[in-house]
Order: sequence, then structure tokens, then C-alpha cells
Amino acid sequence: MNTVREYFRKLKEGTEFLNYGRDIIASWVAEKTAAVPATVPMNVLDLGCSNGDDLLNVQRCLAEFHRNGKLFGIESYAPSVAVATERGIAVSCVDLERSRYPYADGTFDFIIANQIVEHTKEIFWMFSECSRILKHNGYLIVGVPNLASLHNRILLMLGDQPSSIELLGPHLRGVTKNGFVRFIEADGIFSVEEVRGANFYPFPIRINRILSHLFPTVSVSIFFLVRKVHPTKRFIDVLRTRFYETNYFNGQ
Repeated sequence: MNTVREYFRKLKEGTEFLNYGRDIIASWVAEKTAAVPATVPMNVLDLGCSNGDDLLNVQRCLAEFHRNGKLFGIESYAPSVAVATERGIAVSCVDLERSRYPYADGTFDFIIANQIVEHTKEIFWMFSECSRILKHNGYLIVGVPNLASLHNRILLMLGDQPSSIELLGPHLRGVTKNGFVRFIEADGIFSVEEVRGANFYPFPIRINRILSHLFPTVSVSIFFLVRKVHPTKRFIDVLRTRFYETNYFNGQ
């Protein structure tokens, strides 16, 4: 069984950068800002912004269309905070899972959560804060490892742990397309407008890109373009209509 896992590790060498779907994020930002006057700056927040790579990628995309963007990030790892700040990003050091985010209601046009949801438990609180600080009809762009990817399905069929929720690893959650859609569209606060895939083992990069575009639900990473459709509801209220056998943080 370890031979199979090592085989999959070999397959992904040199393709890891595709997992982050930065071309997908940039294209969605470009598409959704096309109808906005160029004089209106876009406020963009990245949850768990690390060194700010996703934000700088968005900034380059906006610049190509002669648009301005104000970049904000939430990050707690000190070395990454220093790098992101030096790159011109306004970084706030708060707990993503238990703090009120230090922004006014309706501040942001876009919120990015790329490869962060799988590391967290308190997703009701996180997305509730997003529902508060995101503008009405603003967009969430969420990227996660795909639990239902082709290689994870093969591992599970062989009776092994899917690599996206390896117990000896950092991920707490496994996410599929249908599972995330059911979650984020609960109670009509958000609506998923588009789903795309990134990376596709075991194929070379050129074919890889084509296959992940055609078959996003079995790609290595999966990306969601989510619009805030309710102007006032908060996502934390989803917990008030349901009972789960765990103590989710609800802000109190």
C-alpha cells in the first residue's frame, strides 16, 4: 500500500503549483470587475494570506485592466506577516476561527479563502464573518483539496486514507463539490455560481489543465465562485436551526 502512496507522490512532483489555482482566481476577479467603473477600487481580502501571493496575483490581474485594488489579509504566522506587509498588504493578525474580523460590514468586493478551509474546524464562524464583511452581491472565492479527486478515489478503493485528509497531516476536513455546495448554500445566504478544477494526476501539465477543466469534480483541487445573495443574514444563524454533536463556536 505504501508503494501506491509513493507512486502518487511521484506523480505530483512538479505540478504542485497548479493546486493553488491562481489563474482561476485571477480570471474570476477579472470577469466580475469588468462591469465596474475603472475608477472604483476593489477591496480584496485573503483569509490566511501567507506571503500574499494570491493577493499580488489579483493585483497584477486588475492592473492589466487598468483597475486598482486595495489588498487586505488575515495571517498569524509572524514571518509571513512580515513578508506580506513589506509587499504592501494591510495584514491583520487575528484568529480566523474565533475572532471578529476587524473590518466594517460590507467592506469587501472579494474574499479569497484558498487552501485554508481544510485546516479549520470553525467554518460556520469563518463564513459568518465573511457574510458580514462582504458586500451584497460580492464574491467569495474558495479553493480546497478535493476529497473526491481521482487519486483519492483510488486510494479509498484500495482501503487507504485519502491524501487530502491524511491523519498524519495538517488537514481537518475533506471537501467535495456537492458537500461544499450543500454547506455554503444553507439558508440562502450564499449561492455557488461556478465550479472549476485544478491539477489532475497523473498527466503532464498541458493535458492536466485540459482534464481539470473538463472534469473539475475529480481534479486534485476544486474552486468555487460564491456570491453573497442575502443582504442581511449571517451564516452563523445556520447553527441556530440545526444541531450537531460538536461545540461549534458561535461568537459567544
